[in-house]
Amino acid sequence: MFRLITGIPGPSGFGSASTAEQVTQGIDASNLTAIVTGGASGIGFETARVLALRKAHVVIAARNVEAANEARQNIVKENGTARVDVLKLDLCSIKSIKAFADDFYALGLPLNILINNAGVMFCPYQLSQDGIEMQFATNHLGHFYLTNLLLDKMKHTANSTGIEGRIVNLSSVAHVHTYRGGIRFDRINDKDSYSDKKAYGQSKLANILHANELSRRLQEEGANITVNSVHPGLIMTNLMRHSALLMRVLQAFTFILWKNVPQGAATTGYVALHPSLQGVTGKYFLDCNEFPPSKLARDKALAKRLWDFSDKLVNAAAQN
Repeated sequence: MFRLITGIPGPSGFGSASTAEQVTQGIDASNLTAIVTGGASGIGFETARVLALRKAHVVIAARNVEAANEARQNIVKENGTARVDVLKLDLCSIKSIKAFADDFYALGLPLNILINNAGVMFCPYQLSQDGIEMQFATNHLGHFYLTNLLLDKMKHTANSTGIEGRIVNLSSVAHVHTYRGGIRFDRINDKDSYSDKKAYGQSKLANILHANELSRRLQEEGANITVNSVHPGLIMTNLMRHSALLMRVLQAFTFILWKNVPQGAATTGYVALHPSLQGVTGKYFLDCNEFPPSKLARDKALAKRLWDFSDKLVNAAAQN
């Protein structure tokens, strides 16, 4: 907490006050291609902007293509040599995710970095297009399916180039506030006991468990790809639109803990690009430093069960 408040750097040399530009300073990413989900606004946009600034070829994956194209124009206006593409992606639709993957493969690009950034937060109870609770569907299941569809491309890129692939899941410190047992496997769509805050925490816990289980599987097969999860910090973005008043009241009393958007994108940028993290996988990062997540987030059996559960849901939805 002291480091968070003061911004004093941790062991990595960076801390809560560091920005995405600062933590990627001097890094040449010109031989890398990255996908950023939700890259049209907020910390996703800042992540895409800084990756492009470091000369990576960036693909912004977004539900709102108009907003994504505007984001692309803003990046190119600032950086005339930026390489940025836009593809439509609606993470609450299995059909849309499959279409996105097909569209990306059609571009013929390599894939070095996948940043699973997009999400929804504290939304009222509703179901996705595939009939799954919205926060779990969008924040976790959509990224789970997307990652699986893109893994072969990432493996091929890593093998053919010798460059380590990196997958970054955006989680949250909110993963500690979830339902009893962590994931409600038997009541994932239960409306009567739905809590917008706990459902969000459940989805963020799932992000860490997904990263950890995928990391284990990739290590087991010897793939040159790392998978880590990050907490970006407290940032006022459009993600909080469903609880804007509550968040602004909270911000007024805890203002010293909040970050601006460039600071919020720092940990993502650090984990995605920094050379010091070569080979580091299955970890959780906060303020650009490794940090222990909750006990549930470290539960290997729970991670395996979530993987199997997610796989079953995706397969069922894909057949409809």
